[in-house]
Amino acid sequence: QVQLVESGGGLVQAGGSLRLSCAASGRTFSAYGMAWFRRAPGKEREFVARMAWNGSRTYYADSVKGRFTISRDNAKNSVYLQMSNLNSEDTAVYYCAADRVPWKVIDPTEGYYWGQGTQVTVSS
Repeated sequence: QVQLVESGGGLVQAGGSLRLSCAASGRTFSAYGMAWFRRAPGKEREFVARMAWNGSRTYYADSVKGRFTISRDNAKNSVYLQMSNLNSEDTAVYYCAADRVPWKVIDPTEGYYWGQGTQVTVSS
């Protein structure tokens, strides 16, 4: 049973920073690509960032490029999202996602396992 537990969300002022963490359990973490998605109020869930299973590639939504950084620590079975220069449009529930199948570099067609989400609210 794959479990993903996010933490690190909260209230931050515009221009500030937050670091989200996602702890994974239930399988060999290092074999799987990881990603972050978000859902803003009244909007569909959208892709934010992705890191390939081996860390060789990272991908970002245009809206967060240059401001967000995804990273992983296989020794801690964790993936992180460092967010800086936050603005009100970044307000959303952020979800950690783990590939269902191993060894993927690009977005997996087989889908993801999901965490429960963590709220990020940016005040202007």
